[in-house]
Amino acid sequence: MQPYLELIRLEKPTGTILMFWPFAWGLTMAAFKINLPLTSYGFEIVKCFMGAFILRSSACTVNDIIDMNMDAGVERTQHRPLPSGRVSVFAATVYLIMQYAIGVVFFYLAFSNLAIQNRVFFVVAETHLSYSFAIYPLLKRVTYWPQAWLGIAMNFGFITAWMALTSSDTVSNIPLVVVAMAGCWCWTMLYDTIYACQDIRDDMKVGVRSTAILFGTWIRPLLVGCGITFLAMLAAAGYLKTQGPAYFLVSVGGTLVHLVWQYRTVDLANPRSCWENFNRNGQLGWIIWGGLMIDYCLRIVSLDQI
Repeated sequence: MQPYLELIRLEKPTGTILMFWPFAWGLTMAAFKINLPLTSYGFEIVKCFMGAFILRSSACTVNDIIDMNMDAGVERTQHRPLPSGRVSVFAATVYLIMQYAIGVVFFYLAFSNLAIQNRVFFVVAETHLSYSFAIYPLLKRVTYWPQAWLGIAMNFGFITAWMALTSSDTVSNIPLVVVAMAGCWCWTMLYDTIYACQDIRDDMKVGVRSTAILFGTWIRPLLVGCGITFLAMLAAAGYLKTQGPAYFLVSVGGTLVHLVWQYRTVDLANPRSCWENFNRNGQLGWIIWGGLMIDYCLRIVSLDQI
């Protein structure tokens, strides 16, 4: 089982965590809006984590199948199950199909409380999202902007969680969803560019492209731009959603402090530092979620008191 657990990166949970946070943020914002009971919220947040885990697992598997030959030429990835020969392409493909099947069943059952047409919409959307991760490794061969595509795929959970609770009010949700997705997209551009800095030399040898290679010495200005836009979109989402003071103080203010700390401590020429900084973005999610949860819990308590 060990090679198959490595194939879905079970020993490296940061990817799952990064995919989970947009789910959690969208869910908590929606719960705040509709005054969802805390007991129901707990059940929904567990479903969000399971969905993120399933999606991330299949994304890693399909990525390794497509990138097997390239991974063999990169020092950091040459010992993965496929390039090292511990898992065959056929076995990995069967494994991937099983993951896709589990995902379809899970997302159908997860939205069983919705009307059938809404359930079908979410299953189709999440299925296409799973397939979209197969496009990401292909983009690395033809464009220096694969992170731009990843920014959409990694954060679609925000839309899923938000609309699952507020699907009856779709039109008025559009501005908030657009702003939130734009912010999350910038966040993904930031952390995945730092992640790509680990392998710049090897990537150039094997023909892999990334924003880290494209921007070269201009990577830090790119990171600053992404960070500032991310903060601006967080603040705009809070304004549109009429969040309370806790959100702006903890979520927005805390994110500002965390991003400044990241910028001052990361050494983009040091792969170990890049990896540590990438992991720190998983920790950043707690800050944003914390402010959202304080607002949400205060509202639920005030309603109970009434």
